[in-house]
Amino acid sequence: MTPPKNTIAVDVAIVGGGMVGASLALALSQTLLSVALIEGVDPAASSAQPSFDDRTTALGNGSRRIFEALGVWPQMAPDAAPIRSIHISDAGRYGFARLVAAEEGVDAFGYVIVNRVIGRSLWSALGGATQLHRLMPARATGLEVSPEAVQLSIESDDAALPRSVSARLLVAADGAGSALRGALGLGAHTEDYGQVALIANVSTDRPHDGVAYERFTPTGPLALLPLADGAWGLVWTLEPARAADVLQFSDERFLHELQQCFGWRAGRFTRVGRRASYPLQLNRAEGTVASRAVLIGNAAQALHPVAGQGFNLGLRDAATLAELLADARAETPGDSFDAGHADMLTAFAARRSADRGGVVRFTDGLVKMFGSRMPGVGAARDLGLLLFDLSPTAKSAMSRVSWGFAGETPRLARGLALGR
Repeated sequence: MTPPKNTIAVDVAIVGGGMVGASLALALSQTLLSVALIEGVDPAASSAQPSFDDRTTALGNGSRRIFEALGVWPQMAPDAAPIRSIHISDAGRYGFARLVAAEEGVDAFGYVIVNRVIGRSLWSALGGATQLHRLMPARATGLEVSPEAVQLSIESDDAALPRSVSARLLVAADGAGSALRGALGLGAHTEDYGQVALIANVSTDRPHDGVAYERFTPTGPLALLPLADGAWGLVWTLEPARAADVLQFSDERFLHELQQCFGWRAGRFTRVGRRASYPLQLNRAEGTVASRAVLIGNAAQALHPVAGQGFNLGLRDAATLAELLADARAETPGDSFDAGHADMLTAFAARRSADRGGVVRFTDGLVKMFGSRMPGVGAARDLGLLLFDLSPTAKSAMSRVSWGFAGETPRLARGLALGR
């Protein structure tokens, strides 16, 4: 395929500049690969980028280590609240469990940070990437795959941007509703949980002391996550009709309803900020690789927020792909290097399979186990929580989940630079 005029040719084209796509671009900027990052929102207007909103993310220790290796953690750390302990409970029942970081030999189980802080730090670092072509605001409106490359058609109001990109490898990081996924012939399984996540920042009359709460209620999990400013990030799972009502409540009534649902462990709720909501689904691609293309992040798997594993899983996608590309580039000097070689894509799919499958089953299982109203299930799960609370071995295993559910830990997550 002969590239048309007004085209740039790169090793890797990343479509989607959210947190996962931007992280991959930053990782690849530390290699010799040429990269195009195609994003519909200019970073100067990052508040409009859906990934960089007021939602919070609980970064596991493996993700923190990746950001340290990429050099952006110092910019994030002042706005990151450590999770020193986790309290899990089953509303209206006796089951509960507690995990304490110090007892597991770590400073924290993870760190809670607002998404727009992550986005700001990533985009700031990308500003100095010399091998990166930043195409934004721009959209990929069509693709053609040949044995040698992927040709992307680019649409933008900026006349200075190229109108097509020729890439040896296409990375779809364009979210759960990925348009590229379908265009590549990769199907997806979607399961609607029939739930809506209502998010807001709330304050209480007690300091949070680094405690994160996960409380399973009849309508779904309710999480309170400690924030760096002393407030809490709330993720309240509700049935859609109920969520629509709660969004319209006055602040006073909202806080009253939240208090009744959560209880008093965190103190008295005193203030609530701006509220938003989004529907909850499990969206899983049937495959993560196609000819000269790969899916990462939510384009590959979008999870329920219970246990906070979605972004951490997607970031390991990015770290693993960057590692495999860096290794392949080091082993193949000169013009013979092919970023989209089938062997590399097969290796990526194999490396990510166990971690991806394990995390999907774990989060989906939690939602369904604690949402079940079948006779005897409540007593069984409460007994399980109590047994978990008494088992140092089980707690130790749970504390390691943030490093990856299974499979090989990416080099960046071990604090090592890309390249051998």
